[in-house]
Amino acid sequence: MHPYVKLLSSLVASLFIFCLVTTAQAAPTSRQVLEGTIDHVLQLLADPAFANPATTKAQRARIEVEVRKVFDFEEFSARTAGQRWRSFTRDQQKRFAEAFAQLLISTYLGQLKDYNGEKVAYVSERANAKGTRVEQLTNLKLSDGRTIPVAYRMMAKNGSWVVYDVLVEGVSLVKNYRTQFQDILATDSPDDLIARIEQKAREPKAK
Repeated sequence: MHPYVKLLSSLVASLFIFCLVTTAQAAPTSRQVLEGTIDHVLQLLADPAFANPATTKAQRARIEVEVRKVFDFEEFSARTAGQRWRSFTRDQQKRFAEAFAQLLISTYLGQLKDYNGEKVAYVSERANAKGTRVEQLTNLKLSDGRTIPVAYRMMAKNGSWVVYDVLVEGVSLVKNYRTQFQDILATDSPDDLIARIEQKAREPKAK
C-alpha cells in the first residue's frame, strides 16, 4: 500500500473513532434527561399562565408535551398490566397506554395545580451492573417545610433515557396500579378496564 494511502486510511479511522467517542460523551445521562424535563415543567408551572383560567389549558398542554418526552407510558402500561399485557390485542395495548397516560398526567397535574415554588433536590442514583437501568433518587421540598422522597426508575431506550416507574415515599406507582388493574381483569375484559381508566382520567379535568 502506498504510504500516502496508508496515512490517509489511518487518519480516516482515527477521525471515525473520535466521532464515536465524542458522540458517546455527548449523550445525556439519565439525570440530565430527568433534570431537564423537571426543570422545564417547574418553569411552566411557575409561569402566571398556569394560574390564569384563560391560559391554563394551553399551559397544561405544554406541560403534557414535556412529560411525554421522558415518561414511556407504553412501558408503564405493560408493567402495570403484568402478564395480562400479552393477551391484549395491539389495538387494546395502544388504547390502554393512552388512557393510562391521560390518567397519570391528569392526576399529576391535578396535584400540581397549587404549585408554590417547590424545589427538587437530586440526592443520588442507583444503577444496575450493565448501566442500562437507573433509579434517580430525589427529594421534593415543599413550601411548608416537608420533604417528600420521589424516586424515578429509568431505562436506556432508543439512545436516550425514559422513566418507566415512579416511587413516592417508597410506594411504586406501577405496583400500586397493577394490584388495582389485576383485580378488575380477574372479572372484566381489557375493554372494560380501558373504559374505567378513561372515565377515571376525565375526573380530575372536570374538577
